[in-house]
Amino acid sequence: MKFAKSSLCLVLLSGLSFNALAEVDIYGKANVTVQSSDDGEGSFTEIKSNASRFGLKGSEKISDGLEAVYKFEFQVDVSDADSKGDDDNISARNQYVGFKGGFGQVVIGRNDTALKQAQGKLDLFNDLEGDIKNTFKGENRLGNSVSYASNSYEGFKVLASFIAEDDVDAKNGYSVALTYGDAGLKKSAVYAAIAADSEVNGYDVVRATVQGKIEDFRLGAMYQTQEKVDGSAEADGYLVNAAYLMGSNTFKVQYQTMDFDDSDDKSAISVGVDHKLNKNLKVFGFYSSFDIDNNVDQDYLGLGMEYKF
Repeated sequence: MKFAKSSLCLVLLSGLSFNALAEVDIYGKANVTVQSSDDGEGSFTEIKSNASRFGLKGSEKISDGLEAVYKFEFQVDVSDADSKGDDDNISARNQYVGFKGGFGQVVIGRNDTALKQAQGKLDLFNDLEGDIKNTFKGENRLGNSVSYASNSYEGFKVLASFIAEDDVDAKNGYSVALTYGDAGLKKSAVYAAIAADSEVNGYDVVRATVQGKIEDFRLGAMYQTQEKVDGSAEADGYLVNAAYLMGSNTFKVQYQTMDFDDSDDKSAISVGVDHKLNKNLKVFGFYSSFDIDNNVDQDYLGLGMEYKF
């Protein structure tokens, strides 16, 4: 949905004001599941909102080759209050303002780190129980950050994040990535990235990602090493997945594992199928099982729908 230039001066949302002279895109996604969950103490039925969201984004031309850009995105729990019983079901996602031009894009605010962005669309169970954030460190969205994304040069892009720690005893964080290809695999048959975090949210991380398509198959892999900045925990792990497109259906499977020095290893396998009803609406089912050393196993079985607008 877009608002063109008009005499309207301000659009108010959650106490934030936007200049209506700049084009505004309103967008969102509702993703909900009914699922049987077993966290290790017995199964129960729940309804979950999986990172459902709405947002506003846009840009305004400043001069030839220079634009001001912004995004204000919010996560909404459309199922119920959160797990702590709080009634406030709205939280912040990426929210920033900056400039875009021949140099690329620079934004200031809350944003996904370069390492998180470099994952592309590898995670086949993103926002669900099998999301890689439940096994791997580095899936960070942080405030107090300055983010840079270069323009594409023969398929290559550079991403960088600076995270300011507003504490005299803390160290600033840095995240960098080099990517190649189209993450959606629409303009290229291969997407690959190498990324690293230094002092980001308590961890140093190095991650390599690759995904490709062969006819109706999508194959992906990721390798990662991670270490707490205090040196107390080191681990390395990998992920492999595959998806097969057949008409309106996508069948997918994903395995991920992380091996820790202290033997608290964690692995997960997820299988699922998506059925596309139209461009914006799909229904899906999934099963995810976690095997955790020195802890109880976890299992999740769910059916859901996703609607984008």
